Amino acid sequence: MPLLNTTNNMKKILMACAASGLMLAAPLTTALANTPTTTVSVTADFMKSKDGTWAGMMNGKMYWYKLDAKAKLWWSMDGKKWSEVKEGMWADKEGRWLKIGDNKLWWSADMGKNWSEVPEWKWEGPKGEWYKFDSNWSLWTNTKM
Repeated sequence: MPLLNTTNNMKKILMACAASGLMLAAPLTTALANTPTTTVSVTADFMKSKDGTWAGMMNGKMYWYKLDAKAKLWWSMDGKKWSEVKEGMWADKEGRWLKIGDNKLWWSADMGKNWSEVPEWKWEGPKGEWYKFDSNWSLWTNTKM
């Protein structure tokens, strides 16, 4: 019988701990729910790119990228001699890989294991400039964001 009594005591102690944990969590949850949030919205003017090229950086070197009429990716180190990027990917300022597929712009933060659509099809270049594509794959730029 002493073992049964110990088990009942343990159950009571565990129930008391659980109840006190819930009571302690309630004020925190209420405080978090009532905390005001601030949303910052940045609006900036994008201009259609004259040459359709954007900057990228890999291993400390600047590269230039552009799309052809079929939305295939090309790169250049000098802006004069261009080569097709067979993998069709480039990196943004944060190091995420970007690519075009299924008529959408995608990015991956884990070296291509998982992909998600890029919000507003907009990304930041290596020097803080911003780029985005429209639905026709025309490039738009903004250096003031």
